Amino acid sequence: MAELYPYSFAGLARRMFRELEEADSIFDLPRKRFFLGSPEHDYSRTFHGLRAGSPFGPAAGPQSQLAQNIVLSWLGGGRIMELKTVQVMDELEIPRPCIDMATVGYNVEWSQELKLEQSLDEYVKGAMLIEMLRASGKLDVVGGFEDTLYDMSVGYDLAGIKSPTVQAFLDGMQDPGACIDRLRAEVPAEYGDLRDVVVPTPLSRTLTLSTFHGCPPDEIESIIDFLLKERGLHCIVKLNPTLLGPQRCRALINDALGYEDVVIPESAFENDTSWQQAVDFVGRLGATADDLGLGFGVKFSNTLIVENHRDFFPQKEEVMYLSGPPLHVLAMNLAQQFRGTFGDRYPISFSAGIDRKNFTDAAALGLRPITVCSDLLQPGGYGRSQGYFKELNRRMDAVGAQDLDEFALRAFGNGAAALDDLGLPADDPAHVACAAALDSGASLRQAAGEPLFSRWVSAVFLRNTDSYVPTLETDARYHLAQNQKPPKKIDSTLEFFDCITCDKCIPVCPNDANFTFDLAAQEIPIRKLTHIDGQWVERQEGLVTVAQKHQIANFADFCNECGNCDIFCPEHGGPYVLKPRFFGSLAAWERFPDHDGFYFEPVQDNSSTVHARFEKRVYTLVGDRVFRGPGFEVTQGVGDDAPSITADVAVEIDLTYRDLIVTVRDAVLQSAAPNYLNCL
Repeated sequence: MAELYPYSFAGLARRMFRELEEADSIFDLPRKRFFLGSPEHDYSRTFHGLRAGSPFGPAAGPQSQLAQNIVLSWLGGGRIMELKTVQVMDELEIPRPCIDMATVGYNVEWSQELKLEQSLDEYVKGAMLIEMLRASGKLDVVGGFEDTLYDMSVGYDLAGIKSPTVQAFLDGMQDPGACIDRLRAEVPAEYGDLRDVVVPTPLSRTLTLSTFHGCPPDEIESIIDFLLKERGLHCIVKLNPTLLGPQRCRALINDALGYEDVVIPESAFENDTSWQQAVDFVGRLGATADDLGLGFGVKFSNTLIVENHRDFFPQKEEVMYLSGPPLHVLAMNLAQQFRGTFGDRYPISFSAGIDRKNFTDAAALGLRPITVCSDLLQPGGYGRSQGYFKELNRRMDAVGAQDLDEFALRAFGNGAAALDDLGLPADDPAHVACAAALDSGASLRQAAGEPLFSRWVSAVFLRNTDSYVPTLETDARYHLAQNQKPPKKIDSTLEFFDCITCDKCIPVCPNDANFTFDLAAQEIPIRKLTHIDGQWVERQEGLVTVAQKHQIANFADFCNECGNCDIFCPEHGGPYVLKPRFFGSLAAWERFPDHDGFYFEPVQDNSSTVHARFEKRVYTLVGDRVFRGPGFEVTQGVGDDAPSITADVAVEIDLTYRDLIVTVRDAVLQSAAPNYLNCL
């Protein structure tokens, strides 16, 4: 299918609250995997002077494109939401599959898969659902941890950004009132008391420019200059790892980390901004932002463009984009190089191979936001982010820090050296008080007071960066040897019903497209009708066996065929290909005639109509009696009456499909667990 269809706001709200009440989960994320803050720890950071409950959030990728993605990221502790990048070309043909997380991380997707107006709707819907959750009182969010920021991401040239459609998107994000009012009217009556929750307006005052690969430096500068001056936005410019230059990039990737099969094409360096060009425009844009009273910073980093040396993506794709552990090393080296030039003058947003362990280090370096993509595509999905905070808590507690600034001063043991960097004489009372607090474990903030504390923290960010980055080249976690083993496969192919039911395919889907339903163990006869000697004769040719109660299905409207569930499924074939597929609308079902699957029309007069495709052949079941297929119609008789059959006598009628439709329809719609079908 490879296309996304937004779900109704009413359906999302109903699914979210019903599931929380009935299954203690939201969009298939169990409550036990939520992270809603800690009373003993303050994770807050400012981003362009705006407060966020934590520096953590999803990168502008698959975890922030649809409304439910945004809610799931928030439930995992994300408080700076870097929304999926949008651009003027909003009808892209993206190769499928497009995400390969078998080892490190490769992809061939790079921009929004929705129309611009749909993207605006999804971002507002996500924010409204979060505010409704907060206002409902059904979640125990720690005070102060609820503060959430939404960061826009746009690309990739000035002409496109100036276009009426992109400008309308920016207008809507800065003044979403009309969209909010329209969506409020869709809130289901049973949640009417939440209809008037306060949604942040403007929804976003910050923007990260996605420069992608090959964007000329003068174009980058012109775009940010326009966004600062004409749109009044706080801006971040996302830069590429190729800024390190060909010699340093290849020395790290191929030599130090051992990824000998990763080839960075020469064109990647020829077409991208050079280090000096970046230094020059950062200085000029920073000055402009200062004059306007706006924030400005940089982001490290974009993915790394490499030659497509794997067989997962279509072979016509000559290049792909590397992420994950090796990118972390490149991007951190860039962060160190940048701070070596600019100090802590400009904030650094960071996204490259972040995981449970190095998230804490990134926090100690003062990076903000710290955004994640690749790691959340691993087994556990959004639930993995809870572990980030558990590890952060452990390390904060180990050094006696209650907030991130004090943690930075103690994390690497650089507090004393950073204090010396400020130039205070050793016998200065402030120096003495700060040094004593370091030794005693007392509050460093209280000992220093403002503005000395802020200067001290800024100095320690630089020290921590210089302590952390040199360790990465020799850290086995980032080397090929630790990242070359793909997920295990067993000698088994998926079938329509039954599998080993490991459920790995559910959390690894960033869009929550895969889901489960219960089906009683049973044997469904394979029944066929053949016209013999003037009458229709039924015969049985075996059985369709359902051995397991627990079944996997796919909601096609949210499946963009990225392939990630296939990567982690222990069996062959891919859940998104071989498991029952359900569409949310007749239009979507009809648009993809090469995709088998089901569409359930809304129930009318206690009867439902199901449209189904099996092996690309179309069948329809009206209620339980009328069954139509290629060249036939069978109407079940009432009581002892024989069925009425209209068909060419040469046609063989397979009644098994009728029985499969009834079995699947009843199981999914009557499932005790809310899903996207029974909540419509």
